[in-house]
Amino acid sequence: MSIKYWEYEDAPMKDKLKKVNVKDVASIFFDNETEAYRFSVLLLEVKKKGALRLKEVPKMIPIATAKRYLDYGVEIGLLKHENSAYALTDRFSRPFRNIATYIKAWMDSQAEEELNTQFISAKTDKQIKRGGRVKTDSEDTVKEAAPAAETEEAINP
Repeated sequence: MSIKYWEYEDAPMKDKLKKVNVKDVASIFFDNETEAYRFSVLLLEVKKKGALRLKEVPKMIPIATAKRYLDYGVEIGLLKHENSAYALTDRFSRPFRNIATYIKAWMDSQAEEELNTQFISAKTDKQIKRGGRVKTDSEDTVKEAAPAAETEEAINP
């Protein structure tokens, strides 16, 4: 977590409250711009819809990644997970008073935000598969041919 000085100081905080955005919220918790981008995409979806289910996650973010980020949001007190949906909440402790104030101001703001301009160097594409079993064309044809062979044997014993 990258807590910067402005979260503790009142004077810079007042300037930050004049123009709130999701990039500042995400960059509080993530140093990596790609991670902050993915987290902010999910936060914006939760904010727009009121509650977000895993099956409603944008296609550019894998479900497992989205679950990890949303569970992290629950862990830090930014989100709550009830009835299989994630929703915004504000359960911050007293030492994070200014962070909570900023995040609450962002939650209440109605401004449209363009993430592509805020996170210019973030990797926005879905990652390629790095492991696991590779599905080949020959497996597909074997699976398709197998049921036909079974039904043919059942008809002509």
